[in-house]
Amino acid sequence: MPPSRRFSELTQPEIAAQLQKNPLVILPTGSVEQHGPHLPAGTDSFVADVISEALAERMDGLVLPGPAVGVTPMHMPFEGTVTFTPETYMRVVTEICASTAAHGARSLLIVNWHEGNIPSLAIAAEDLHRKHGMTVLTVQACYVAADLFGEECNGLTHGGEIEALAVLAARPELVHLDRIDYSSDHQHGRRMDRLRRTRSYQPVLTDIRTIAPTGWYGTPEKATERRGVAMLNKIADSIAAEATELLDLLEKSQSGTGEMKRLRKAS
Repeated sequence: MPPSRRFSELTQPEIAAQLQKNPLVILPTGSVEQHGPHLPAGTDSFVADVISEALAERMDGLVLPGPAVGVTPMHMPFEGTVTFTPETYMRVVTEICASTAAHGARSLLIVNWHEGNIPSLAIAAEDLHRKHGMTVLTVQACYVAADLFGEECNGLTHGGEIEALAVLAARPELVHLDRIDYSSDHQHGRRMDRLRRTRSYQPVLTDIRTIAPTGWYGTPEKATERRGVAMLNKIADSIAAEATELLDLLEKSQSGTGEMKRLRKAS
């Protein structure tokens, strides 16, 4: 096992040996955006990063230096937010991953914790597969968390309990639950969030204040580091099991397609 799972912390021979052993790379994707008075602006990126490291240990992969900044114009009315345009973001993601493909990485797992990145990641993933030959699987880790813990944590809210628990597992020193003092209305926030999370209808919202006038809503007061670590481990276990199965299925189906194309050309 390599001394670290983080690509940027390893030497060239260590990276080469690990890619030869298992050509799996994991890209954490999040954002830098305001999360109220109690969570850091880098919440989404910190969480994607710590989940990716847990997955790398379970799946024997390497964690790439993912872009901390995401596509988040909706949060720009509040200080603490920086954003890429979708075009810039897609190019950054594609060039990071294409570089590793040139060194022998064949499988790519994108671990995303920011909903605003989803459309751009879908296009970048398609490009990485078709132009660079990578087997690509994107997991919306925030939705996995909502599926597993939404009922006990009052849903996936911006700055709420799920995100507080996740940051407590990643960077507990950056969580300030004693500063909570102005959550927006929960009922309105949940109703507006449901609008943008349906499969059939996808409204474009101008800014976060449409959902939460104060920039955040939720009930993170009961979050603890112990519960956060337990949540992280359950999320990582769930993703590792499903992603391993799906990547194996993709590898087999895509290698079969490639063989059929080769035989057609030969004939």
